[in-house]
Amino acid sequence: MQALKISVVLALSTAVMWAAPPKPDTKPSSVAIDPAYHQSFEKWKAELVDNRKQNWLTLAGLFWLKPGENSFGSDPKNAIVFPKGPAHAGVFMLEGKDVTLKSALDAHTTVAGKEVLTLKLDPDTSTKPTVVDMGTLRFKVIVRGQRIGIRLKDSESPAVQAYRGAFFYPLNLSYRVVAKWVPSTNPKTIDVPNILGDIEPTPVPGEAVFTLNGKEYRLSALGGEATNGFFFVFNDLTSKTDTYPAGRFLDTEPAKDGTVVLDFNEAYNPPCSVTPYATCPLPPKENRLTVAVEAGEKYDRVHGHH
Repeated sequence: MQALKISVVLALSTAVMWAAPPKPDTKPSSVAIDPAYHQSFEKWKAELVDNRKQNWLTLAGLFWLKPGENSFGSDPKNAIVFPKGPAHAGVFMLEGKDVTLKSALDAHTTVAGKEVLTLKLDPDTSTKPTVVDMGTLRFKVIVRGQRIGIRLKDSESPAVQAYRGAFFYPLNLSYRVVAKWVPSTNPKTIDVPNILGDIEPTPVPGEAVFTLNGKEYRLSALGGEATNGFFFVFNDLTSKTDTYPAGRFLDTEPAKDGTVVLDFNEAYNPPCSVTPYATCPLPPKENRLTVAVEAGEKYDRVHGHH
């Protein structure tokens, strides 16, 4: 996966939006599900779906800039071709790591409601990224490793309406485990690959040590803190059959008394599972579990893009 290139990603079909749901899994839970837990899970799932519709399914393009002028607009002759809007909307000027927008008069580009013609754009790695609106389109500068690009959204993206929702294994409290939380004693980083093929040294706040089916496993957190909860990227043996091949994400509640709850029922697919325009981290080697975690979100392997 580390060698996966963005050109492959962008070529993938977006047919996942129209995919039929996976067949339901009738494997029963070994522990009765409390109604309050079920209600909480359904609320969490609805928020997951809403987040995808608001932030990921609206993505309409990802364009890596070349040094100098990068013309953009809906005309196919532009260096960057938008799916709609003015034929010749302007240029993105890349000088070093700085990106300057130079808009055409009829593009009507605005920032915070005020029309702009020429403006240096702060990237998503800054404290306050510049977000530019142009009709139903919205774009900003993103930085990924040595790459600098334009991420485009469309508030009227047809992918939002076509999305069929998220599909999960049946709830199973056997996969809601209390793990021992082992904080990192010294500043520690591990190499985390992403779907572009880049490697990002990532700080590790600690490890969760837990048991499944009588065997001990460990997962390294890739973000978060004890007071707010942690973020994990992992895969397991189901990634070969039922779940997203590139792995899944998992968030936790705050740690308590040296423990943290890993509820794999809330393991979810990364944005790359629903759009080719996301740049997702992949599981580091430390987080590749040698057990089948039959809980959390599933994935349509026939129609979806990998």
